[in-house]
Amino acid sequence: MKKTALLLAISATLPGVAAAADMPTVYGKVNVSVVSEEVNVTTDANDNEIEGKYQTTLVKSNASRLGVKGKYALDHGLTAIYKAEYQINVDEKNNGADEGNSPFKQRNIFGGVKGDFGTVKVGYFDTAVKKAQKKIDLFNDLQGDIKNVISNSEKRKSDTVQYSTPKMAGVQANVAYLGAEQEDGKGDGVAASLTYANDSVYVAYAYGKNASDDVKGEDITEVNRVVAQVKADVVTFGALYETQAGESGWVASAKVKATSKLAVKAQYGQSSIQTGDKKASSANLGVDYKVGKKAKLFAFATQLDYDQSINDEMYIGTGLEVKF
Repeated sequence: MKKTALLLAISATLPGVAAAADMPTVYGKVNVSVVSEEVNVTTDANDNEIEGKYQTTLVKSNASRLGVKGKYALDHGLTAIYKAEYQINVDEKNNGADEGNSPFKQRNIFGGVKGDFGTVKVGYFDTAVKKAQKKIDLFNDLQGDIKNVISNSEKRKSDTVQYSTPKMAGVQANVAYLGAEQEDGKGDGVAASLTYANDSVYVAYAYGKNASDDVKGEDITEVNRVVAQVKADVVTFGALYETQAGESGWVASAKVKATSKLAVKAQYGQSSIQTGDKKASSANLGVDYKVGKKAKLFAFATQLDYDQSINDEMYIGTGLEVKF
């Protein structure tokens, strides 16, 4: 209510603004946790056998964010859309640009237009490959996030132009051009997905070419991703399988809504995408407990294992998330 009143007060000082455009929405999320981290080191970067262990406790800001988004009517039945979102590191002090640790980091920022034909947006935002994951990853933004072990495809891209079809009987297609800003066009890529969703089932296929990392040269990276999610009463199951450059990875997740406030979740996956022939795994357990309409307490345990690699990692944490 206070946020809406503030926006209305501001618009009242600008003649014609309120009449010409819908009010923007200011939104955000603060997610902080206290995490105990234990790392067991078995080999160094050259595969020389060593042995060691360290343990520490950290305060983490898990992709907390602040943004503004909105839309307003144009002529010919079109609607303009926009979003500007930044990550806020609530556990760090801003010591200035020279220190290199600003509490702000760019997330999705774009402008676009939508109509009966679909939606076109331009800017820096999640690729269609990343978005196809939807919410299979139940430990997103925490140490168990699939981007840490399972996949290299959880990316945003600049110089992106994307077209999305209208949803027709639950089906939607997305296709994007990813520019690399090189005169010879090397490094330019594409990202595309085809999704289907209803109240209980979600399935998707996504393809990316140079969409998984920041390669801007002759090297070509191709990604194929298949996703499925099924809701059955109080249980939601999810699975993802991905291939890239001859390597593959998968993850499966399950979430049980034990009560109206309590949810228990588990997730496990294996992958060689980030480690080549040295496979890695991620095992996760967690609970969420609602303490308000847009707030929850959570706890989790994550074990990351790297076969024949530098270390194994164990994380145990608890935290609070508040959305606004």
